[in-house]
Amino acid sequence: MPPPLGHPTVLSSDHPRPAPRRSVRASAAGALRLSLAAACLTLAACDERGDGTEEDLGPNILLLVADDLAYADLGSYGGDVHTPNIDALAARGVRFSQFHTAPMCAPTRAMLLSGNDNHVAGMGWQGGAPAELASNPGYESHLSDRIVPFPQLLQDAGYRTYSVGKWHLGTAADHTPTAAGFERSFQLLQGAGDHYSSVALEPQDSVSTYWADGDFTTWPEGSYSTEVYTDRLLEFIEEDRGDGRPFFAFAAYTSPHWPLQVPDDYLDLYRGQYDMGYDRLRELRFESLQEAGIVSADHELPPRLDWIKPWEDLSAEQQRIESRKMELYAAMVQNLDEHVGRLIGALEAVGELENTVVVFMSDNGAAAEDFYNAGAFAEWLQGRYVDDFEFMGTPQSYVSYGPQWAEAGSAPYRGHKTYAHEGGIIAPLIVAGPGVDREPNESDFGRIERAWVGVADIAPTILELAGVGYPGSRGTTDTQPMSGTSMLPLLEGSADRIHPPDELLALSHRMHAYVRLGDWKLVSSDQYQGTGTFELFDLASDPGETVDVSERFPEKRTELMDSLEAFRARVGVVIPEGG
Repeated sequence: MPPPLGHPTVLSSDHPRPAPRRSVRASAAGALRLSLAAACLTLAACDERGDGTEEDLGPNILLLVADDLAYADLGSYGGDVHTPNIDALAARGVRFSQFHTAPMCAPTRAMLLSGNDNHVAGMGWQGGAPAELASNPGYESHLSDRIVPFPQLLQDAGYRTYSVGKWHLGTAADHTPTAAGFERSFQLLQGAGDHYSSVALEPQDSVSTYWADGDFTTWPEGSYSTEVYTDRLLEFIEEDRGDGRPFFAFAAYTSPHWPLQVPDDYLDLYRGQYDMGYDRLRELRFESLQEAGIVSADHELPPRLDWIKPWEDLSAEQQRIESRKMELYAAMVQNLDEHVGRLIGALEAVGELENTVVVFMSDNGAAAEDFYNAGAFAEWLQGRYVDDFEFMGTPQSYVSYGPQWAEAGSAPYRGHKTYAHEGGIIAPLIVAGPGVDREPNESDFGRIERAWVGVADIAPTILELAGVGYPGSRGTTDTQPMSGTSMLPLLEGSADRIHPPDELLALSHRMHAYVRLGDWKLVSSDQYQGTGTFELFDLASDPGETVDVSERFPEKRTELMDSLEAFRARVGVVIPEGG
């Protein structure tokens, strides 16, 4: 296979250095090579579009999604994990410091593929809506008929469309990647699974469901997820290479989502690096993000969650276990970076990287769940796995790093995954490739774009890159217009924003909601409506959401509450009884 791209990671002098990078184990699909001798994809090639007309096709598009990757992990964002390949993308493209997702993965994926609100797209409640909501539009738990998934439109236009990794948008045959417009696929249909086996998260499933090229399939037992997904995607690209058609490839990796499992040669890469503990790492990461220019110098670190036990109060054995969790998480991120490098290196080897727009993102804020020790899945998981120290990181183990480390991952902001505070909905986003303006370079990692953008903006951006309209011939009377806005003016450097200050930005999912107008944000952490649980923040002076200014600005609070009511009515939010 082509060697991965390399790029040095710039770290704060306060940060400990990771162990030297190890090479990925030889791929089981070692025969997969993108040979220079074979004919390359050609951007200038013409092909029959779905409408029968002959036009120049757009660039290749590679969309890479990490699962639960934290805002402060990547080297190019000031993080301490060794991520040279992802950092190399940043160096020749643009990093977004204000990219907003949904607070959980399934609504983010629905918005990503639809360019619309998660309720309009059918994902108002991840994990299956309560009975009183499930029959309402917006709570289908799969992509709705009110949107057209943009891969269908790319496929109609003549693009090859491939997908690998996590789907989480339905498990029935008519709600799979094939139905959404992917001609080749290999995907986990549920939201979480083992990285080495087909063991499912939930006892009622017992075995995870996988989908490949139009039919159900099984997992290659004993193979590591990130390697398998990369192999499959390289295989898809290789098999169609030279046919004169560009590709849209969607790699929705399941890493670094729990369980924290890594190949043997990654187990000790970060041994001892996080012995300073989660409280100190949170401070170090905040300082590092400021040094990298991702977070402004006047931004203050918000208070930590007061119910998390301070690091200094843990016993020596508890500290040893906690440090091990973060070591394994960092190793998973580095392993993910290695496989991103495989994809980028393969395209570079055949001269196609310069013809490919690459989008790299995470799907939400840092993850705090620990289902092995609490919740409905604990008994099932404890009967199938262990969490003993000596097995941590191996296929026998099922551990998560919990809210204590998640706080370090979302250090500049309040909260983490699940919540609509900034820590749950701000994620890294990097875009590189033809048409992306790199100047002015603010650091070794290229330009930082500070404008607010959302996950629904990616679909219209990709369609505009490809020269494809929405909804094409697939639109019906039920099809809703996209709510997202193309980011091309930001990528080209021709505009300083795509969402004006007077545009209302809002999201609701499960029992969490926010509405934002300019720098004003009204956010709830525990219910849809009411007056006692919403807080009002001025993000211009308080980006960490630390001071509720509702009493100082009651008229602004009332205005945003009214706006939230109107938003909910427009997208179809249903308030559960007593909510």
